[in-house]
Amino acid sequence: MVKSHHSRRTRSSLRLHCSFSLYFLKRKSKDVDSKIRELEKSLKDSLKHCASERQGRIRAQQALRKSLTEPKVDDLELTSYPMAPIGVIQSCFSTRNGTPRQPLIVPLSRACLIFNSARVPPASLEGLGDYTHCWVIYVFHLNTNLEKLWKDPAKSKFKAKVRVPRLKGERMGVFATRSPHRPCPIGLTVAKVEAVKGNILLLSGVDLVDGTPVLDVKPYLPYCDSIQEAGVPKWLTVDRSFSVASISFSEGFTSTLAQCWAITGKNSLYASPDEFQNLLEQVLSWDIRSVSQRTRPHESFITSQNGNHSNDLSDDNQDEEASSPGNEQPPQSSGDIIYHLILEGLDVWYRLCDGNVVVEKVTEASTVIKSDQKRCNYSIWRD
Repeated sequence: MVKSHHSRRTRSSLRLHCSFSLYFLKRKSKDVDSKIRELEKSLKDSLKHCASERQGRIRAQQALRKSLTEPKVDDLELTSYPMAPIGVIQSCFSTRNGTPRQPLIVPLSRACLIFNSARVPPASLEGLGDYTHCWVIYVFHLNTNLEKLWKDPAKSKFKAKVRVPRLKGERMGVFATRSPHRPCPIGLTVAKVEAVKGNILLLSGVDLVDGTPVLDVKPYLPYCDSIQEAGVPKWLTVDRSFSVASISFSEGFTSTLAQCWAITGKNSLYASPDEFQNLLEQVLSWDIRSVSQRTRPHESFITSQNGNHSNDLSDDNQDEEASSPGNEQPPQSSGDIIYHLILEGLDVWYRLCDGNVVVEKVTEASTVIKSDQKRCNYSIWRD
C-alpha cells in the first residue's frame, strides 16, 4: 500500500516536471522565433537599403558617363573618354626613322610589351599565347602636334590631306591613309605573338617605335579579321615598290659591329651580331627614306645647330628636313649622302646609290635617350 502510494507520487512529480520543461521549451522556442523574425526583418531592411544605395550609385555613374562621353552637338571637343595606357613597348626601333611603314614586312623586328601590373594583372593575359597574332592599339606619341591637339584642338592646325609615299608625295585625305597625323593620334597594328611571360608579351614583325604607349590588345581572328574580297584604291595596286636592288656591307662593317656589340649586345633583343645583321638586312631591304629625301636629297639635308645628324622624319609632315652628319656640307651626288638608321641603340651608317644599299659602319648612338626602366634582352626570348 505504501509502495503504490509512493509510485503515484513519483509519476505525479514526473508529469509536473515534464509540464514545466515543456512550458519553458515552448517559451524559449517563441523567444527564438521572435529573434529570428527580428533578424530576418533587419536583413530584409539592410538588403533593401543596399539595393537602394546600389541603384543610386548606378544612376550617378550613368549620369557621369553621359556627361563625359555623350557627344555634345554644339561642341564635340567637350566630349571625352577617360583612357590611359595599359603598357609600353620596348622595341628594336630606337627612333621613328627606319620603323616599318606596315606590320609584318620585317619578320625579325622584335618588341616586348610590358604591361602595367597595377592595372593589368598577369591573369588578364591567360590564353593570349594560344593565338598566333594579335591586334595592338596604341598612341602615336612622337607626333609633334600632340600638345596642341590635346590642350587646344581648335589651334592644332590639323591637316585634312597628307603626303603619301606611294603617290610620290602627292596628297590624299588622311582617312584614306595610315598616316600617324590624325585628329585622334591612335594607331592599329597586327603583330605575331611569340610568347606570354608574366606581365610581358613578346611580339615580332612589329612596326612600333620604342616607348610606344599601348591602349589595348585583342586577339587576331582569321575567320572575321581576314576579308578575302576586300579591295583597295588603284594607287595602292600600282607597282611603286620601295624595295632596294641590293644590300652589301663594307670591309670595316664587321669589325665596327663587333666593337659595339661587346658593349651593347647584352641589352639587345638579338642573340648575336649575325642575327642583328639579318635584322638590318630586312629593314634596309625597303627604302626607308622620307618622300623629301627621295625627291630632294640635296635640299633636304642641312646641318643641325648642335652638329648632330638626324633623318628621323615623317612622310606626312609638311615641312620635312633632315640633317647631315656633323658639319658636313650638302653632298654633290646621291651616292655621297650618308644616311643613318638607329636600331637597338646602334647608329648604322649607310649609302644608297641607284637602288643599291652599302652599309658603311656601326657606332653607338649618341642621340638615343636612355631610360631608367630595365630593358628586356635576348635572355627572355631564349628562355
